[in-house]
Amino acid sequence: MTQPAAGPHLSDRQRLHWLRLIRTPNVGPASFRDLINRFGSAETAIEMLPEIMMAGGASRPVRVPSVAEAEAELELARKCGARFVALGEHDYPQTLKRMDNPPPLLAVKGTAAVFGLPPVAIVGARNASLAGIKMARTLALELGRNGYCVISGLARGIDTAAHQGSLDTGTVGVLAGGIDRPYPPENAGLCDEIAERGAIVSEMPFGWEPRAQDFPRRNRIVAGLALGLVVVEAAQRSGSLISARLAGEMGRLVFAVPGSPLDPRAAGTNGLLKDGATLVTEAADILEALAPLVGGQPYVPPKLEEPPDFTATPPPVDSDRARVIEALGPVPVEVDELIRHTELHPAQIFMILLELDLAGRLERHSGGRVSLVEPDI
Repeated sequence: MTQPAAGPHLSDRQRLHWLRLIRTPNVGPASFRDLINRFGSAETAIEMLPEIMMAGGASRPVRVPSVAEAEAELELARKCGARFVALGEHDYPQTLKRMDNPPPLLAVKGTAAVFGLPPVAIVGARNASLAGIKMARTLALELGRNGYCVISGLARGIDTAAHQGSLDTGTVGVLAGGIDRPYPPENAGLCDEIAERGAIVSEMPFGWEPRAQDFPRRNRIVAGLALGLVVVEAAQRSGSLISARLAGEMGRLVFAVPGSPLDPRAAGTNGLLKDGATLVTEAADILEALAPLVGGQPYVPPKLEEPPDFTATPPPVDSDRARVIEALGPVPVEVDELIRHTELHPAQIFMILLELDLAGRLERHSGGRVSLVEPDI
């Protein structure tokens, strides 16, 4: 396996405060990035959080995890044989950097060398048919033999088959809970096998038991890790279709294996094909479509846009905040449109959006769109 290129490295103190900041309520990947851009460090951002949240209309003080709590989670990771890899460090998956708002910290158990292989995700139904399981395992086996890493979500059915088919060639499992809380429980042994030869990753805290709302977040990471995503079986309304939608929004290729119109487990995949997904009957279909993206050369993600310079303009005042809040509503709008409408400097807009986000009053959508929500009472 190809080792990822070297990059910057956080100090132990920086990693500790990064962990404290990302574990703070209402701080997500987007607001984390804006806070670091604005204040230069997680430690300084933590000091400023109460002031920023109050400016955004927060009704109660923020509770930031203590140094002791962050140290305890870092110790749990060490005992589990895992580590926290920061965005920008050399062990951070290169493809994940391409998604909108990648997780600032990723818990990784296993070898980072697997991230040097071109990645393909395979997902599908938990109650998969025997034919679907065989297809997923065969695709994973052939992709692995051709030098690809297989990404999946460690669920029952198709996910399990995809991991099993690529154990010897490279696979990455993405968990919806903490790395020490594999789900479903019967896949705990498979998790251990993957960690020995590939990698297990999660953005959730150690000790976190996965909830229903955590699986779409897991699906987002599955899609973000891959150059393309293959759906083998999926019902009309399923998590696999969420993964396919997210992959499409990220600019990843979407593939689908056709199935019988009489089988409800094929309704979702057949629908994807109607919507333009690439039809897959063998691994060669995937390899041919992905070849131009790999081309036998190390994968290099496109350069990200420079963040706005928060220090170049005066901070926003209450009248600026009022203009932005008046322009926002429940319907998502593009930030560029908001800038044009309010005629405020981009740095001021980003600061106001950050305040609203941290106060729990902003919802972020795909494509850089935002909408206003009322804070919890």
